[in-house]
Amino acid sequence: MAPMTSSFHHVTEALRQRNFRLYVSGNAVSLVGLWTQRIAVGWLTWELTHSGAWLGAVAFADMCPSLVIGPFAGVIADRVDRLKIMRVVQTLAMIQSATLALLAAGGWISIEILITLVLINGIVVGINQPARLALVSSLVPRIHLSTAVAVNSIVFNLARFVGPALGGILILTVGVGAAFAANAASYLVFLAALAQIRLNAENIPAPAANGRSVFSDVAEGVRYLAGHAGIGPLLLLATVMSVGARCYVELLPGFAADIFSRGAGGLAALGSAVGVGAVAGGLWLARRGGLPGLARVSMLHSLFTALAILGFAATDWFAAGLFFAAVSGVFMAISGVSAQSLIQLAVDPKVRGRVLSLYGIIVRAGPAVGAMMLGGASELVGLRPPLVAGAVVCVTVWLFVWRRRAHIETALEERIVVSEDVARPEHLGARS
Repeated sequence: MAPMTSSFHHVTEALRQRNFRLYVSGNAVSLVGLWTQRIAVGWLTWELTHSGAWLGAVAFADMCPSLVIGPFAGVIADRVDRLKIMRVVQTLAMIQSATLALLAAGGWISIEILITLVLINGIVVGINQPARLALVSSLVPRIHLSTAVAVNSIVFNLARFVGPALGGILILTVGVGAAFAANAASYLVFLAALAQIRLNAENIPAPAANGRSVFSDVAEGVRYLAGHAGIGPLLLLATVMSVGARCYVELLPGFAADIFSRGAGGLAALGSAVGVGAVAGGLWLARRGGLPGLARVSMLHSLFTALAILGFAATDWFAAGLFFAAVSGVFMAISGVSAQSLIQLAVDPKVRGRVLSLYGIIVRAGPAVGAMMLGGASELVGLRPPLVAGAVVCVTVWLFVWRRRAHIETALEERIVVSEDVARPEHLGARS
C-alpha cells in the first residue's frame, strides 16, 4: 500500500462504504442548494430593505435558534433514530424553500415574511445539526471516521464556491425565486439518498430510560463534558478559537473595503482564499487518514490559525492578506475537522448527540458572537486592534491547554487506539 502521505487510499476506502457514499453524494447536492439559498436570502433582504441592520437581523434569525434548541436537539439525537430525524427535518427544510420560491416568484414576499421563514429554517437546522454530526459515525467503520469527517469538510467548502455562483446566475437570468426552487429540488436528491441508507441495529440510539426528563439528559451531557479530561479542554479551545479567531471571516468585508481598498472584488478574493485553503486542509487531513496523534495535530493547528490571523491583521498589502487568508483556511480546516473527529471517537455513544450538539453550537454561534464583539470594538479603535486582541487571547488559552496536552492526548486517544485496532478491515468482514 502506498504511504498515507502520497495517496488518497484512505479517501477511497471511506467512499467504498455504501452508506457513506450515498450520504456524501446526496449531501453534496444539498449543500450546493443551501449556499444557493443563502446568497439569495441576502440578496432578497437587501432588495426589500436596503438596510444593513436588516441583513444582520436576518442572519441572527438563522443562527439564534441553534443556541436555544441545540442542547435539546442533542437529547433527541441520543434517543431517536438519527436517520429518521434527518429525513423529517430535510422534508421540512424542502417545504420552507419551496414556500420561499413560490412567494418570491409571485411577488408576495415581504421582509417580515422572509425573516419568519428564515427563523423557521434556523429552527429546522438547530434540530438537524446534532443528528447530522452524530450520524457520520454510523456510516463508516471507526478506522475511517477522521477521513469521513474530512471528506464532509471538503464537500462543504466546495459547495461554498459552487452554490453562490449558481445562485448569482439564477438571480440574474431567472429571478431570486429560482434560487429558492433550486434549493428545494436539491433536498429531493438528498432525501432520495437518505432513503437508501440502511443502518445496523447497533448504530440506532436506544430510547431513554423510563422517567428521565429532557432536562435531566441535557444536564447529564453537560456533566459528562465538564468531567472529560480530553473533550472538555478541546471544546474550551474550540470555543475561544471560534469567538476570537474564526470570526475574522465575518469581518472580511470591512478589511476588503477599509484596509485593502479593494471593494467587492477584494472581498470575493479573500473569501475564496479562505475557502481554497479550507479545501486544501481537508484534503491533507483526508490523506493523513490515521487517528493516533490527531489530538496534537488539532491543538497545533489551532495555534497556527491564531498566528496566521495575526499576520493577516498586521499587513495592508493585499497579496499578503490573500496569503494569510488562504493559510488560515488550511489551519482552521485541519484543527476543526481533527477536533470533530476526536470528539466523535472519544465520546461515550450514549451521550454523543448531546456532546456534538454543544460542539455544533460552538462552531455555528461562536463566530457570530465574536464578530459582534470585535465588530463593535472596531467602531471605536478600527478593525485591526480587536482582531489582534482576539488572536492574542486565543494564543493565551492555547498555552493553558497545551501545558495539559499529555493528559488530553491520553484521555482522547487511549480509547481511539483500542477501537481502531478492533475496527481494522480484517476484523470488519464484508463492506456495507
